[in-house]
Amino acid sequence: MSTKTKKPRTPKMSKSAARAEGAAKTERLRKAAIAEIKDRLDGKPTAPAKGEKAAKPLKVAKSPKPAKEKKPKRSSALDAAAQVIAGAKVPMRAKEMIAEMEAKGLWKSPGGKTPEATLYAAIIREIAAKGEKARFKKHDKGVFVAPPRGKGA
Repeated sequence: MSTKTKKPRTPKMSKSAARAEGAAKTERLRKAAIAEIKDRLDGKPTAPAKGEKAAKPLKVAKSPKPAKEKKPKRSSALDAAAQVIAGAKVPMRAKEMIAEMEAKGLWKSPGGKTPEATLYAAIIREIAAKGEKARFKKHDKGVFVAPPRGKGA
């Protein structure tokens, strides 16, 4: 046996009675909406309808805050390496690029143990993703050069 209790059934309404009840409800809502519109046009405050929250008063606009000075964006290791390799006359390894970037002050390692490995991986990813449009070209195993840029580039 089940311990659930059955809800008492409400008697079904005939279709015509349900239609009449729906029409009456629609008419009441229509009249209420028309009255609210008239009150709003007249500038009268309206009470919130059943189940609605009261409207909040309008806030006064605050004066804008002064703009903060923007710090110059720190260049990435990949961008700095592209600058270094573009100015280099000989092919370079990632470790040499890191040393050159730090010497020129273009980029400084944030304290990682192997920035050259990270740079190498980023260069390889860029070459794979951009192909001919990459800022680096593989010269030999672990050695990179800047690709030749023609008149169109």
